[in-house]
Amino acid sequence: HVQLVESGGESVQAGGSLRLSCAVSDYTLSRYCMGWFRQVPGKEREGVAVVCGDKTWHADSVKGRFTISEDKVKSKTTVSLLMDALEPEDTAMYYCAADPLDLIGCWSGSWCPRPPGYWGQGTQVTVS
Repeated sequence: HVQLVESGGESVQAGGSLRLSCAVSDYTLSRYCMGWFRQVPGKEREGVAVVCGDKTWHADSVKGRFTISEDKVKSKTTVSLLMDALEPEDTAMYYCAADPLDLIGCWSGSWCPRPPGYWGQGTQVTVS
């Protein structure tokens, strides 16, 4: 059973930084896409950043401010999102998602045959 465990969301002032982390432990996810979406009540969910194998993608709204990275230790993979220069517009619930297939299009808004198969519970980021 694949579980994504998120951490790092909190309230910060504009201009501050946060690091979100998403950990997954599962031998079957040796090849995967793993990244972050965010959603504000009343708005559609949007892709923020994702790592798929040796590829990464960041939304235009966060380029230069957010950086996604991954770390693998034995069977555990952690994907982190370093968020700098936070703006009030970054306030949202952030969700980690993962899938064994290359579904980078689900994050970038292009071809997405189905949503990623695995999701975290969400972590709230509030910027004021």
